[in-house]
Amino acid sequence: MRITKEPEVRRQEILDTALRLFGEQGYEKTSIADIARAIGVAQGLCYRYFPSKETLFDSAVEQYADQLVESFTGIQISRDQTLRQMIETMPIVAEDQNSSYYSVFHGAKNKKFHDQLSIKVCEKLVPIVEKRLQKAQQKGEIQMKDLQTAAMFCVYGQLGILLADHLEKEEKVKRIREFLIFALHL
Repeated sequence: MRITKEPEVRRQEILDTALRLFGEQGYEKTSIADIARAIGVAQGLCYRYFPSKETLFDSAVEQYADQLVESFTGIQISRDQTLRQMIETMPIVAEDQNSSYYSVFHGAKNKKFHDQLSIKVCEKLVPIVEKRLQKAQQKGEIQMKDLQTAAMFCVYGQLGILLADHLEKEEKVKRIREFLIFALHL
């Protein structure tokens, strides 16, 4: 019996199954045929939604990056909180280690995937940080000519520290906060 699903439901089912298999078998060893078989659909149906395995993976990166950015930006910040106060209390990591995405992007053999995810999250965070810097400038908290460049440094500049395996989480947080406060003259 053929089961019909809404396009977004089917698309998400393909993404979720692909991620599970990428995590279990690795990206290189997982084919579109494997994904279709695991779902119980024809291989052509997967190709209808994703023309290639790379496109499917890119969609997964995009979706997970959106989730991470939402978790960063969803944190309630008081309207009267200064930029310095926000930096002093901001979370550095917002990933749920129990999510299906986490195992794929943080597996021992998946550093390349994690790096791709990190860059995508940065791309999405820069405009958000730039708007926050604009608000801080309007309130007189900071004085900067090029807020876009400042936002890029605030976001991308953290990657070296966040990806440093030799540093403990607390040390990473301390270094990032101290540098942002210094760089923004807060």
